[in-house]
Amino acid sequence: MHRYKISIEYKGTDYVGWQRQDNGLSIQESLENAIKQLTAEKVDVFGAGRTDSGVHALNQVAHFDLKKCMELDSIRDGLNQYLRPQPIAIINADTVPSDFHARFSAKQREYSYKIVNRRAPLTLDQGMAWVLHKNLNITNMKTAAVFFIGKHNLGAFRSVNCQSKTSIKTIDEVEIKNIDHNIFINVKAKSFLHSQVRIMVGTLVYVGEGKIEPKEIKNIIQIADRKNAGPTAPAKGLYLTNVFY
Repeated sequence: MHRYKISIEYKGTDYVGWQRQDNGLSIQESLENAIKQLTAEKVDVFGAGRTDSGVHALNQVAHFDLKKCMELDSIRDGLNQYLRPQPIAIINADTVPSDFHARFSAKQREYSYKIVNRRAPLTLDQGMAWVLHKNLNITNMKTAAVFFIGKHNLGAFRSVNCQSKTSIKTIDEVEIKNIDHNIFINVKAKSFLHSQVRIMVGTLVYVGEGKIEPKEIKNIIQIADRKNAGPTAPAKGLYLTNVFY
């Protein structure tokens, strides 16, 4: 068997998420169908992160095994041919050792959330960002973001659908950038709870709107009750931007 790693970009708007499900088309199913068309082999594709419905990716990573050996360019170009016209693209393909696993070998993942902070509605970014018309206090948001860094019980930042056995997570970095009314909230960690980044973003937006004081983030983390955190930000603004091995 030959193991291949692929880097994938996709627009998640019309998909039920990464994971194969019965209620609609997923990214995983689309890739497995394309691989079968290209190679005549039925395979399971394993992803580095199970992005939710509506979430996008700039560099999702996945792996699969094939009985036959194929040129890497043929895998990339062939899969892209069979994926058309879906908004899914294989950016790169590599061979990897048999013990490589897209999910379990990952050392760190990076998500980025895009907010457009302006009065005008979205046009080019429609379905790709969260537009907020009220001016946000970026300085306060940056002050609040620091409290997330480190190892914490993040029970206040997990959805009711979260299946993780523990809510203890370590956040390596939270960075907020404001570029011409485009606000990017970048979060790095080894792993995440279900909807964690989106709830973090919703809470930071409450800080930016003056509904929560920056220092209150520390208390929200310590109490670990979901009702004390902010809303879950819409899926459309979230991107899986990188996976590190």
